[in-house]
Amino acid sequence: MAEVITQGGAEPELKRVMGPWLLLLFIVGDILGSSVYALTGKVANEVGGAVWVPFVVSFLVALVTAMSYLELVTKYPNAAGAALYTHKAFGLQFFTFMVAFAVMCSGITSASTASRAFAANFAEAFDLDIGTGLVVTVIALAFMTVVALINLRGVSEGVKLNVVLTCIELTGLLIVIGIGCWALGAGDGDFSRVTEFDTGDRTAVGGVIAATTLAFYAMVGFEDSVNMAEECKEPTRIFPKVLLAGLTITAVIYVLVSITSVALVPVPQLGQGDTPLLQVVRVGWPAFPTHVFAYISMIAVANTALINMLMASRLLYGMAKQGVLPRALGRVHSGRRTPYIAILFTTLLALCLIAFVSAVPELGGTTALLLLAVFTVVNVAVLVLRRDRVAHEHFRTPTALPVIGALTCGFLVTPWTDRNPQQYTIAGVLLAIGVVLWGVNHLAIRYLHAEPAAAEPPAE
Repeated sequence: MAEVITQGGAEPELKRVMGPWLLLLFIVGDILGSSVYALTGKVANEVGGAVWVPFVVSFLVALVTAMSYLELVTKYPNAAGAALYTHKAFGLQFFTFMVAFAVMCSGITSASTASRAFAANFAEAFDLDIGTGLVVTVIALAFMTVVALINLRGVSEGVKLNVVLTCIELTGLLIVIGIGCWALGAGDGDFSRVTEFDTGDRTAVGGVIAATTLAFYAMVGFEDSVNMAEECKEPTRIFPKVLLAGLTITAVIYVLVSITSVALVPVPQLGQGDTPLLQVVRVGWPAFPTHVFAYISMIAVANTALINMLMASRLLYGMAKQGVLPRALGRVHSGRRTPYIAILFTTLLALCLIAFVSAVPELGGTTALLLLAVFTVVNVAVLVLRRDRVAHEHFRTPTALPVIGALTCGFLVTPWTDRNPQQYTIAGVLLAIGVVLWGVNHLAIRYLHAEPAAAEPPAE
């Protein structure tokens, strides 16, 4: 792709195309993702019939942290999100790089996993032989290439496609709620289950905490939107209402899905397999063509990949503009107004993951673990940056909320939540890779940005 030099040699800016409705659908689509289609049963296994409780707790934790993000994105309406706020608050390049790396890992691993899931669903839908796994890999690589082309084409095309995918994704969940309400209204099911706790050897509180660490994965995604701040129209004005609306909409959907699910299907049956919502539909409306959900699930994971790749490229772009990453990653194509170097780089990483890394166990929990650690940092950064005044009006969260957010997110990172130890191992390996890459990045910046030596005066 040829780069067009702008007049005067100035670097072009990202294109502002996202108004409140596009931003709302971006947030809703990112939070919904594909996890809720498989997560309800797993949460029910931890807590019993009161499966809605961990979703409510997760919403409250996300809401408190979202208030911190709102103060920071309206105060600093730039790309890079948590990494930018960490850089401004603490000024430590290593710390900033590790936060950026953790967020980027969550995005690219999620997108790569979603691509493989898309490929598996695609192969199954069209009855392709996936015995060796090669077909899935090839389809996933092709799909990720298409995502990159959409991303390179422009943010307008990406977010408009997200609108279509989000609407289809949302329709699937509304079908589940509608079928559940119809069946329950006809006298099927048992509403008394929704207040029953079955936490095994744990106390009710312990069971809810363990289930919340699972359910929280369904609530992440709101933080990705702040990386799109430079492509939003009037971000300081629209972000507070839109982000809070997006979180509330998804929380209501999750609670309704979980209540109707457990009221129609007994918990032991709901907790079996990876398709609990299909069981709800089969019980509530046996004649419904359940294969429709295979296509909806395929679309949901496609949307997850698209949104995460949009986010990851903007994160690298923003960090390059701050001088934390090589400046080349901050280059913007003057014709398409997209950060094309960052897009190509993140796409290359995703393609490598798809090609050489198969399904990693506990990846979803590890993603939530890394993001909870990042959220802890963001909640602290809000308080540190109160001393930094800006000229424009911005959202301000009550001081108590970042304190509560930091303590809550910090606690959910600890082993006291009965989190699977494998998640800490995977997170540790990823962060160790990040430390190595920081060293390479540090040397690259010193080499690429070194000032040329002054020329010696000519001999007389």
